[in-house]
Amino acid sequence: MTRSIALSALLCVLASLGSLRAQPSPPGDPAILTPKPGPAPRINGPSVYGCRPGHPFLYRIPVTGNRPMAFSAARLPDGLSLDATTGIITGSIAAKGTFTVEVKAANGEGSAERSVRIVCGDTLALTPPMGWNDWYSDYSRISDERVRDAANRMVENGMADAGYQYVDIDDCWSQIEKAREGIEAAREGPGRDSAGNILPNRYFPDMKALTDSIHAKGLKAGIYSSPGKTTCAGFAASYGHEAQDARQFAAWGFDLLKYDWCSYRAIVAAEALTVEAQQKPYRLMGGLIRAQNRDMILNLCQYGKADVWKWGEEVGAQSWRTSGDLGDHLDQIFEVALGNIAHGAWSKPGSWNDPDYIQIGWVGNDPVTGRAQQTKLSKDEQYAFMSLWSLMASPLFFSGDLTRMDAFTLSVLCNPEVIAVDQDPLGKCAHVVGAPGSTFVLVKELEGGTLAVGLCNRSHASATAGVHWSQLGLTGRQSIRDLWREQMVGTFDGGFSAEVPPRGVMLIQVIPAAAAAN
Repeated sequence: MTRSIALSALLCVLASLGSLRAQPSPPGDPAILTPKPGPAPRINGPSVYGCRPGHPFLYRIPVTGNRPMAFSAARLPDGLSLDATTGIITGSIAAKGTFTVEVKAANGEGSAERSVRIVCGDTLALTPPMGWNDWYSDYSRISDERVRDAANRMVENGMADAGYQYVDIDDCWSQIEKAREGIEAAREGPGRDSAGNILPNRYFPDMKALTDSIHAKGLKAGIYSSPGKTTCAGFAASYGHEAQDARQFAAWGFDLLKYDWCSYRAIVAAEALTVEAQQKPYRLMGGLIRAQNRDMILNLCQYGKADVWKWGEEVGAQSWRTSGDLGDHLDQIFEVALGNIAHGAWSKPGSWNDPDYIQIGWVGNDPVTGRAQQTKLSKDEQYAFMSLWSLMASPLFFSGDLTRMDAFTLSVLCNPEVIAVDQDPLGKCAHVVGAPGSTFVLVKELEGGTLAVGLCNRSHASATAGVHWSQLGLTGRQSIRDLWREQMVGTFDGGFSAEVPPRGVMLIQVIPAAAAAN
């Protein structure tokens, strides 16, 4: 069959399917597609979790439903214990091994059970890390008080129950020799003490107490530095003190380090900026972090230089930025996603391509004044943002103002079926079907043999997007589930198409009809 005949056949099939009719929205905001969590328990988050032997273990079972709730776990490995009231698992596993634990949550409305596979070995971040980072909401105004408040809000607003774990401090926590515009004089001071220990500024009086408070909620803490002499904002960084800082971060109790290229460029002459030279600072810190007596994830932030996706895992990282800061370029989310997907072959458990943070709801936008404003993205674009990042198996870090969270923003961030696409144990990045135009289709393989499919429309007008089953390697009737609305759509022969709103993504799951019937 010629290409033109095949295309005509596909168009005929798609036309015969018609457009998906709009599904009813929950009461309240008509833009909210995610059903409100019910009162009965529902266990969310990843079904596999990695740790290393002999290190402190911390895992909060993410579950929605009315509290109080009672938790239990069958076949928990030796060395771990579960708090039956909070659902937080702590302890340490002495030796390598894989353990399938049956966790259960119950309240007066019902109960839920789920198998969680704990893999104690060499690999961390078996699914993409999830959390909150302060940068696009707090900039240089970050403080102990704001971080504690963020951890509290993540528990209270349901983000922790959806699977968000990390509370990350970005730049501006250490001291700066001379404050500049927008940075308080209270953050001025020497970068290190007489023994060479890096010094937090006065807004962080006790780092260990801060991480202890975060860990008490079952959450994890992240910190930031640079391999250069100063951070991007000019604060003290790690150059020449890498081993000392790695020990300090571990002693303080941090679980993640974001390591930002920043001023390291000034250390390496332009003519000497080889791939090996760009790997060097990350290889150094990667080895030091791994040597600490705790599980610490390393996030490389060097903006996709030197094909970092090819060697990030080799130097000890679990994730790496594949492009520059998204910042004010949110109108480029489709292009950023397509660029990130081009490196999808390197996406796998423990190794994640990172296209930057999710910026929806209220964001700071102004690093100097910090005036927060609502994102300029439409609501359809905000759904598209989360859909694209989940299809790519990207780290899911919200970087927005937690004090101004509304029901819509939470509904986008906390849809359990969308998050499950991101957290799928296979760790596959979606690939593009055909050549991307104003509309295109993304397909991601999921555990169990089903597919997550994104019908994408990056134009500024509504458009029909669709896919033929043969393009997905499928035959026979297939059932379609609308993941945002968490409901079945129907069963279709040949393929599926839908009217997708401007700058939107319809995220569906394609399930063999026989399997869906069971």
